[in-house]
Amino acid sequence: MKLILSAVTFALLSSSCSMQSTENDVTLNTKNNSERHVEPHLVNMAKNSVNKRIARTTSLPKNIIMVVGDGMGPAYTSAYRYYNDNPSTATIEQTVFDRHLTGSSSTYPAAISGVVTDSAASATALATGVKSYNGAIGVDADKNKVQTVLEWAKLQGKKTGVVVTSQINHATPASYLAHNESRKNYNQIADSYLDDGVQADLYFGGGWHYFIRDDRNLVNEFQQAGFHYLDNYQDLATIPKNKPVLGLFADVGLPAAIDDSDPQRLATLSKRAIHHLIDLQKHDQAKDNGFFMLIEASQIDWAGHSNDINNAMAEMDDLAKTLEYLEHFVKHHPDTLVVVTADHSTGGFTLGAKGKYAWQPAVLKSLTSSAHSIANTLYTQKITPALTEKLFKFSLTDDELTLLKANKKITADQKKSIVNPTKVGKHKHLAVPEFALQLAVKRIIDQRSNTGWTSGGHTAVDVPVFAFGKHSSHFNGLQDNTDIAKKLFKLLGK
Repeated sequence: MKLILSAVTFALLSSSCSMQSTENDVTLNTKNNSERHVEPHLVNMAKNSVNKRIARTTSLPKNIIMVVGDGMGPAYTSAYRYYNDNPSTATIEQTVFDRHLTGSSSTYPAAISGVVTDSAASATALATGVKSYNGAIGVDADKNKVQTVLEWAKLQGKKTGVVVTSQINHATPASYLAHNESRKNYNQIADSYLDDGVQADLYFGGGWHYFIRDDRNLVNEFQQAGFHYLDNYQDLATIPKNKPVLGLFADVGLPAAIDDSDPQRLATLSKRAIHHLIDLQKHDQAKDNGFFMLIEASQIDWAGHSNDINNAMAEMDDLAKTLEYLEHFVKHHPDTLVVVTADHSTGGFTLGAKGKYAWQPAVLKSLTSSAHSIANTLYTQKITPALTEKLFKFSLTDDELTLLKANKKITADQKKSIVNPTKVGKHKHLAVPEFALQLAVKRIIDQRSNTGWTSGGHTAVDVPVFAFGKHSSHFNGLQDNTDIAKKLFKLLGK
């Protein structure tokens, strides 16, 4: 005897069979366009498949937090262990990174771009599970749009958010939120956050320059779409619990952690963001589907590009404090998964230079200002032993003082002999002597700490992967960056 399935039953059957790769395909014999028949044992198979699907869904993580330490190759996490060490103890203590190391990831982009990735291609791989070319934002190598894990999470009814220390339309967040052939199309990417459909319930980062423009005020448009807007950290406590939120706190990226009013601004923003997504879910009075959040420690990469070990360790400390908070959150919300990795390594950073078997992180811990801030002060004031000791927190040698004074006298005509021309372009707002002073400050700090750099760009080394919480064991061992997205899709029920 044959059974006529209702449209609903048939939809469930089709859905369950397509999603369960381990189940045999169910063959349907179609008489006409309006009537489909299957044998009773196939109906039971379909019901069992649906039941298995439901059981598997209930075991998935409720909340998923993806954390990207941009540029954070293995030397950075090793350096942070020594930087964070308590010198009064005989042992070198583990860090939050050490506690949750599960494996490593390869980072190479699509073949057209070789083996050294940029942030856009790598973030696209981490967000979509698809390799693409350097510069690609949420598109494949043929420039076709590909779905991201954040977009899929949104379709599953989860609240979604991004928290970054760059501008929110920078390469990494954009690769989770948008689709564009070039990461350089900043205005187009910002526009797409509204024009292509709002994908996130919360945005925290920088970006006034791109969202408040002469041709378009996206902040006003977000507010018209029902978003609450804030532009300073002090207002974080006043966010309405029932509204999505756009928080822009700087013209482009946030101030460097070491110079910011809140040196742990990523931790502060992440904590507030998580609580707000939970508030939004509760306010909907619908099924609590949890949330998906992207957190990016964006400026580890920026410190690596400028070969600035002082800034790099401050950014790493901010990320570590963020992860320590997430440990606490997972302890009280065990249905949460946290995955942490880097998109690539930056700067060819080494702990120990020129064959000397030493690295001195104590020099870095004494510093309370960035190289940029120190150089700016030296540029505007007379360089004296008293001033430099105040800025560096240690006494400079005569040779170091001479280096600073000589660089302060550098003119535009002389810059090629002291300044790397390829890096000047990123600092066009600085006078040549001020930028030359920055290089001198970093050189002094590198020599004192015995830090080495091989590049002002990215490298092709594998990066570490960390995970904790529900199903964190899925991320053990060596994997490709695309594998991380593929695993997240499965853990989001796809």
